[in-house]
Amino acid sequence: MFSSEVYSDRRQKLRSLVKSGLAFFPGNVESPVNYPANPYHFRQDSSFLYFFGLDLPGLAGVIDFDSGDEWIFGDDFDLNDIVWMGPQPTVRELAMKCGIVKTAPLKKLEEIIADAVSKKRKIHFLPPYRGETKMMLGSLLKEDPCKMKTLASEELIRAVVSLRIIKEAIEIEEIEKAVNISWEMHVTAMKMCRAGVKEQEIFGVIEGIAWSKGAGPAFPVILSINGQTLHNHAHNNILTEGRMMVTDAGAESLLHYASDITRTTPVGGKFNSRQRDIYEVVLRANNLAIGEAKPGKSFRQIHIDACKAIAQGMKELGLMKGDTEEAVMQGAHALFMPHGLGHMLGLDVHDMEGLGENYVGYNDRTKRSDQFGLSFLRFALECKPGHVITIEPGCYFIPQLIDQWKSEGKFKEYICYDRLESYRDFGGIRIEDNIAITETGCRLLGRPIPKTVEEIESVCS
Repeated sequence: MFSSEVYSDRRQKLRSLVKSGLAFFPGNVESPVNYPANPYHFRQDSSFLYFFGLDLPGLAGVIDFDSGDEWIFGDDFDLNDIVWMGPQPTVRELAMKCGIVKTAPLKKLEEIIADAVSKKRKIHFLPPYRGETKMMLGSLLKEDPCKMKTLASEELIRAVVSLRIIKEAIEIEEIEKAVNISWEMHVTAMKMCRAGVKEQEIFGVIEGIAWSKGAGPAFPVILSINGQTLHNHAHNNILTEGRMMVTDAGAESLLHYASDITRTTPVGGKFNSRQRDIYEVVLRANNLAIGEAKPGKSFRQIHIDACKAIAQGMKELGLMKGDTEEAVMQGAHALFMPHGLGHMLGLDVHDMEGLGENYVGYNDRTKRSDQFGLSFLRFALECKPGHVITIEPGCYFIPQLIDQWKSEGKFKEYICYDRLESYRDFGGIRIEDNIAITETGCRLLGRPIPKTVEEIESVCS
């Protein structure tokens, strides 16, 4: 945990943004794999971590915006628990760690909420994403659990997003710790990327690094020679010469701040000429975007500029044609890069996505596009100091998408479909880094992870 003052200060800032009512922050509970005593690995709710910092199941926090009172609700362990788990802190001892003096058993929570409901006070809560949380909210509020997402407080959502979106220096330090774990994960993957090795073997080793150095992976590891599938969680292929391995993997620090790094490595450690050509296009887009990231710069414009770099590169290689700028405005480049340039990063790898992506990445002036590719951009607002963002351009050859667009005659004035036939088995390339926006520009976070052709080939050798 951070110091108690950090959490007290965050709650004070929240109280300045939400003027009345009661905010209820349910922590997560353990979820069984196949019977109650055999749970999945516990992961605390990120907003609960942000305001209370307590990384244990079965707790809840309440903030009264009218009186200023704050509570931690939870049940102390009994002797039967201690026999199996050893001595445990009391709820009061835990609450003191985050600067709260009022505690009560969980059964008291029902009385507090019922009293507020009877007085027609506003009960603020964030959109739940777990079934057990929906059930608890439904029970406390006497509402249909299936409606909990729509009944969530927009006022609280906006307030929480406004706080969590600007990272404190101590948070950026935690993210850098996570990136440094990713350095070891990715360099290890590069060294193991040899013909005859099974993807699962590399996956198991780098996931083990995430557990041995931090709080585990920040998301399910993506590692595959079929890099054209953007979120490929299958690891059953045998690496073969002539293919490339996309590794999208990040770790959590011990305080659960995430990293999210992607590297693409040729099997055997040497790029052939065709691989090098496409790789250099993606690398130029990556470097261009990092160079443009600064306060006041629209991230949507940075995304568009990166897409222009991809389209221009494809044109130089004879895979696209016509006016590059017009091709990007029309969305023709999305055949090769059908996703957004990046997303916010913090306690969640897609930071605060559970609160609603449009609350995080868009506002009343900046609306989400409905154009294929651009519509997947998770963050489109102006960059501000304290933002931590991923930069992840890519280039993919997806046979099914190529076939559909070709059959529809889509963008035939920009795309050289005949030339694409020889790339159907190419796969994909993605290069992703994590940056923090500073007062004057941006800063690459963590230990630099090899990404030039020369650096990757050197590591692999």
